[in-house]
Amino acid sequence: MFRPFMMAALIALPAIAGAQSAPVADTAGSGKPPQRVRAVTLGVGQKCPQSTEDEIVVCSTLDQPYRIPKQFRDSGPIPAKNQAWGNRAATMDQVGRAAGGLPDTCSPVGSGGQSGCALATNRQWAAERRAKQDADAAVP
Repeated sequence: MFRPFMMAALIALPAIAGAQSAPVADTAGSGKPPQRVRAVTLGVGQKCPQSTEDEIVVCSTLDQPYRIPKQFRDSGPIPAKNQAWGNRAATMDQVGRAAGGLPDTCSPVGSGGQSGCALATNRQWAAERRAKQDADAAVP
C-alpha cells in the first residue's frame, strides 16, 4: 500500500532538492563566501589572530582544552540522594546483610555469622601472602 507512495517520493526527491537554493554566506558585506577557515590552537597568554575578508579564524586554548572547570569537578563520594535507586538498594542490602548476621557476614548476631569470620580471616591471610610475594618480587 505504501510502496507506490514511497517510489513516487524517491523519484521526486532529486527534483525537489535541486529546486532549493543554497544560502549565500555574506562575509563582511562583500557578498562572497570565505575562501579559508583556519583553526588556531593558542597557548597560555597568546592572542587570537585577526581574520581577513576571505578567511574565518577559529581559536581554542591549549591549556586543558577538555578539562571540566574546577567548580564543577567531583569533590568526593556522591551523596545517596543523588545516586540511582539500584545503587542505593545494593548499599542497603549490603549494610543489612552485615548487620543482620546472615551467613558469611562475620557478625556476632545471628546463627550464620561465624562462617563469615573464617572466610574473612582466610581472605586477609591470602592478601597478606600476595603482598609479601609482590614485595619479594620487587627486590632486584
